[in-house]
Amino acid sequence: MSVLFLPKISCRWRPLSYNTTIITSSRNYAVQAPGKPSLEVFNRVAKHIQKERAARNVEQSRKVDYLKDEVAMRLCDRLLDIKRTFPTALDLGANSCNIARALTAPSFDHDLGPSQSLSDRIGSIKCIETSPELLYRDADLEFNKQLSIEREVIRDLEYLPYVPNTFDIVLSSLSIHWINDLPSLLAQVNSILKPDSPFIAAMFGGDTLFELRSSLQLANMERRGGVIPHISPLADVRDVGGLLTRAGFKMLTVDVEDIVVDFPNTFALMEDLQAMGESNATLQRGPLSKDVLLANEAIYRELHKDAGDGPAHGQGGIPATFRIIFMIGWKEGAGQPQPLQRGSGEVNLKDLLGGGDFEQK
Repeated sequence: MSVLFLPKISCRWRPLSYNTTIITSSRNYAVQAPGKPSLEVFNRVAKHIQKERAARNVEQSRKVDYLKDEVAMRLCDRLLDIKRTFPTALDLGANSCNIARALTAPSFDHDLGPSQSLSDRIGSIKCIETSPELLYRDADLEFNKQLSIEREVIRDLEYLPYVPNTFDIVLSSLSIHWINDLPSLLAQVNSILKPDSPFIAAMFGGDTLFELRSSLQLANMERRGGVIPHISPLADVRDVGGLLTRAGFKMLTVDVEDIVVDFPNTFALMEDLQAMGESNATLQRGPLSKDVLLANEAIYRELHKDAGDGPAHGQGGIPATFRIIFMIGWKEGAGQPQPLQRGSGEVNLKDLLGGGDFEQK
């Protein structure tokens, strides 16, 4: 892909199955089958094919890893606040082992020293992924010698083949936004963690690529007279805390970062998404015709060309926003800090805020 400039990243903070049953002479009635209902939003076969195809072009795949590498670095930065070692770690949805690469990068934390890395806190890390092409893409690079890495290809990330209390930490970067049953997966993660162990993850959030989403909707309305889904639905930050609590995690931390990447045009943006293996994989996705793509380019540029502040600003480029939700949850364990009982506080919040009365000036 020829581009006008290299992407620059900037950051802004924001923290079924049914059985037909009763049959009468006039109507058919259906009731839900026994067991928990399942809802499939993403086509897992299509997503597997997308990852495999993207990883086969090794040079292009590595070139577009700038976003996954950046998010993995920010995720690993959160380990600096946890002063302990982790003999066994799991990288859930490892992609090309971006977290392992970030762990081996030199650290400038005062406690570690400039020559050490976070990998010194990790005994070994098991990297699991459904795509063997993507998982083993960088198996010959230098960072593999600096950390004990075990790669494992599993059939489906939604079903973890591990017994309870197996890992000291579970990490995941930019993978779980493709999970159909996220509550079930989070419950499995809680189960395979040892007591008082953390789960640290990053996923694309609800407003990711809002510029592309809105312009495609308008382009489809103009050229097709209706809306066809071209971008996957994503979890909202307000839902993540509830999902973690429902899965049994304690001491939750959830925050949001916006990463804005500049592109020369929408075609370069879509080409990078495809090379990342991040193309749309919803079951109801529709095709993109040439006239819709051309209309989308014009609408996107008209609405958003002046919204960025990177090299694209004022040079005919366009910004694309990736909203990253970072989450930390701890499995319950002995000796873990507990919240005080309701009503046990000794300081009245109204007193701290001046009783809620404000002088009018």
